[in-house]
Amino acid sequence: MDFVPINYQKVRKIPDLHQITESTNNQMNVLLLPTYFPSISNFAAMAKADSIVFEVEDNFQKQTNRNRTYIYSPNGILMLNIPVKHSKERNQKTKEIKLETAFDWQKQHFKSLEAAYRTSPFFEYFEDALQPILTKKHTFLMDLNFETIAIVSKCLGMKLEFEKTTEYFHEATNCVDFRNLTDGKKDTSAFDSYTQVFGDKHGFINNLSILDLLFNEGRFALDYLKEQQI
Repeated sequence: MDFVPINYQKVRKIPDLHQITESTNNQMNVLLLPTYFPSISNFAAMAKADSIVFEVEDNFQKQTNRNRTYIYSPNGILMLNIPVKHSKERNQKTKEIKLETAFDWQKQHFKSLEAAYRTSPFFEYFEDALQPILTKKHTFLMDLNFETIAIVSKCLGMKLEFEKTTEYFHEATNCVDFRNLTDGKKDTSAFDSYTQVFGDKHGFINNLSILDLLFNEGRFALDYLKEQQI
């Protein structure tokens, strides 16, 4: 698959959440956190949304999907974690979090993805498109997360246009607040089953990284996402 860089011209910032158009019965406006190769629940919300806003003014929280994702390995569910540099500041914004470069985590992640999905129907088809993420040296976690979202969206054939917040609100108005999806313990989404590489061995595992769906379903993944309840 030939990789074409994503055009970010449609990305702009908004002053605050109160400028989001109010949701109606025919329109769904969603607020999400940018995470590392987001979960299926995040992409289901994006696929069904009429407008997307990403929260970029939040404080970083440990043990969330901001810097981790989950895949289906030969031994079952496996967490891929990105090491980050922690500041002495008590409340550090996620957009200020830098990646820890002392560890070759990218190489480890790719090896784990190969072991998990090399025999899947679409791994080889999308492998080249994902290589920039797993080889490029990023400085900031949030930049990396946005790049994973952009590249996966292109692989899915999903149009990606979004806005970014410039102020944090604990309670969002006029939109569906999906920021809690970044915490796997609070994400109770349940989706229709699909064929997984090691499904015969461990059974169906729900709501993994979007990569699991992409490698197993290919371009059919977008239709799947639109059909799910979120």
